[in-house]
Amino acid sequence: MRLDEVFARHTELGAAFAVHVGGELVADLWGGIADRHTGRPWERDTPVLSYSCTKAVTATVALLLVERGLLALSTPVKEVWPEFAATSVTVEHLLTHQAGLPVIEERVPVEEYGDHAAIAARLAVQSPLWEPGTAHGYHALTYGFLVGEVVRRVTGKPVAELVAAEIAGPLGLDMWLGAPDEVIPRAARLSAGDPPETTTPSETADPLAPRTAVELAALDPYSLMNRALGNPGVHRLKGGANHPDILRAGWPAMGLVTTARALSGFYRALIAGEILRPETLNDAVRPRVAGQDRVLQIGTSFGLGFMTSSESFAPFAPSAFGHSGLGGFLGLGDPERGVAIAYTMNRLSTAFAATTPAWELTAAVYDAL
Repeated sequence: MRLDEVFARHTELGAAFAVHVGGELVADLWGGIADRHTGRPWERDTPVLSYSCTKAVTATVALLLVERGLLALSTPVKEVWPEFAATSVTVEHLLTHQAGLPVIEERVPVEEYGDHAAIAARLAVQSPLWEPGTAHGYHALTYGFLVGEVVRRVTGKPVAELVAAEIAGPLGLDMWLGAPDEVIPRAARLSAGDPPETTTPSETADPLAPRTAVELAALDPYSLMNRALGNPGVHRLKGGANHPDILRAGWPAMGLVTTARALSGFYRALIAGEILRPETLNDAVRPRVAGQDRVLQIGTSFGLGFMTSSESFAPFAPSAFGHSGLGGFLGLGDPERGVAIAYTMNRLSTAFAATTPAWELTAAVYDAL
């Protein structure tokens, strides 16, 4: 399968795809337009905000602290964050989306978007929506503020600083949790939604036909899904996630600005034991929770901050782990196959994960292997 064929079939604007096999970069492809307003081309070093691919990088920072004995998975969050009210929530609950805190109940003001501690303080006083440890539900944005605040309380440093010092810097990766001012102008500009010719069957179906739980949740402004995704709301800024304040903010759940080559390189390094010890990674990618997700209303499976094989992530690759991102982003590692894969793009698709270009290309890589 060729990247240009994927562009033609899905009418992507711009995208990049990178694959490492056995530690070697075997595919480094890019093309299209980085900014549809100016026609600026997508270059080899064009970075882009990769949404929830960020969560795997943030989890890795937390796991480094666990590996070094600075933090334990069983530690109650309240022990390192005294203002945290939910006494039964542990560090492991945060990493596995079991904390019951997927929503920030108070509206976060725009002025607070760069103040992670202030946002975390809003979460600290909330009561969980379910008994922690009894169910899982995707903490789309709160994951980052919760894990990030634990990291800050333990080290005195924000996650972004540790990503730079412990991962991106030593490995020479074009990866920033919060883009520097000199990176922002060359970042790809995100565009929302599929073009008309790529609408999914559910969008053109009989309006009286039964809807899936996901469709019902998407249509309900008060659903856990929409509440989890909508606060803090990037839509409140001109240009949404393209606004410089969002690119700089480095939210630890969705603020990673990176290239596909760097994201694939991150997973290559994880598999090679260059970031975490192999035993740490093996434990981290062991599924801790699986089944119906209370927020996303589909089947999900999580290890410690990483997605593991399920109907929504690499169903054809039982040994794969990683994280996808809103609209079609993907970062994946597979220790058994010795492969690391990343796909970045700037048109945010609404298609089901299994039908996005990232998964088509990934499936083609597995077929080739």
